[in-house]
Amino acid sequence: MSTREDTSVPSASSPAVPVVAIVGRPNVGKSTLFNRIVRQRQAIVEDVAGTTRDRLYQRATWKDRAFAVIDTGGLEPEGGEGYIPQIRDQVEIAINEADVILFLVDVVTGVTELDKDIAKQLRRTEKTTLLVSNKADNDQRSEGAVDFYGLGLGDPIAISAYHDVNVRELLDKTMELLPVAPATAPDDTLRIAIVGRPNVGKSMLINSIIGRERVIVSDVAGTTRDAIDTPFEYEGHEMVLVDTAGIRRRGRVERGVEKYSVMRAQDALERCDVAVLVLDATAGVTAQDLHIAGYVGNAYKGMIVAANKWDLMEDSDEERQDFGRKALYRLKFAPWAPLAFVAAKTGLNVDALLELALEVEEMRSKRVRTAELNSVVRAAVGANPPPSPRRQPVRVKYVTQAAIRPPTFVFFVNDATLIHFSYRRYLENELRKSFGFDGTAIKLEFRSRRE
Repeated sequence: MSTREDTSVPSASSPAVPVVAIVGRPNVGKSTLFNRIVRQRQAIVEDVAGTTRDRLYQRATWKDRAFAVIDTGGLEPEGGEGYIPQIRDQVEIAINEADVILFLVDVVTGVTELDKDIAKQLRRTEKTTLLVSNKADNDQRSEGAVDFYGLGLGDPIAISAYHDVNVRELLDKTMELLPVAPATAPDDTLRIAIVGRPNVGKSMLINSIIGRERVIVSDVAGTTRDAIDTPFEYEGHEMVLVDTAGIRRRGRVERGVEKYSVMRAQDALERCDVAVLVLDATAGVTAQDLHIAGYVGNAYKGMIVAANKWDLMEDSDEERQDFGRKALYRLKFAPWAPLAFVAAKTGLNVDALLELALEVEEMRSKRVRTAELNSVVRAAVGANPPPSPRRQPVRVKYVTQAAIRPPTFVFFVNDATLIHFSYRRYLENELRKSFGFDGTAIKLEFRSRRE
């Protein structure tokens, strides 16, 4: 496990596609409409006000038009306590970034004072706004949409996001108002998932990298509930940061919203290229940290271990070496993961994570020539032949690299069932000694001759 620090500074930019923001008061169906538009259950949907706190980005297409959708937290009256002021700040940022705003209201409850306040705020922005009357899943409710004319935002469009009523018509109208952009986005974007147990500073780390308040930061464990994608550019490289809800050990996950949060975090791992495992340096490597590292390894992703809150530690070479030895001992199943000492609060070494992520992705994309690969494997097998538990000799006949991202090696043997896991580990270590692959999990597959 190596350590790394750097001094380069990232630059942030908005997505290179037009943006649609969904805003409204709590429980009007914003997340349901968001999921309907992006055609997957990306945002958590619960019948609890305040379930969505941050703003969520997701790419979508409609009739060969590409755009980004932002789901926002429910707007509450000004002057509220708790998360309310921060949610309002997040919604304001989303409104500023949007090309078209979908102002969602609830036809069942009718016009509220909060709807009027939000409408007044939207009129002041002079942004293109569509008034969307949700939950109009029958003719009587559709007729009730006329009550919203008084908000001064034009004709209300009656839909039911849950039942997919008139959502297509809404998208058609939205496309007429959006600036034209390409329907496809580059697929070489480096996706970095920020993962870790609750309250280790993941959201603050993202804010430090991007340089602005992208996600809500709080001392309360569990503030971030959804996976949040933040597209940006760094030294000519397209990247996406994914902030995730803190992952807890199985058996300690409450039902409902937190259960879905863990599912989102695991989904973020599946979608990312490199995971930054954030630790609380003051607590060392905990059992939960090991559990999450296991998730990353099982997904065959790149991994960087970030010891956060290093500003609270004595920053000396001796302290770093001591922490590194202890971390390596605890993470002995992933000795290939580099260790970075960071402080999200002060910005210490935070910029180095992006450089390091690029290096890890380069290793994930590395290919080894077949002749060179077989030469190394023959030497490894000759120096330490595989054990033969059934008195039948195990022969490794040939090996080839079948894929990258992750690097995948296929070994052709006479009987794959005879290869013990310890020998798999030995061969992996020999491959790493010869070819590196620092920072990434690699996959070894064994196939019998008959296969």
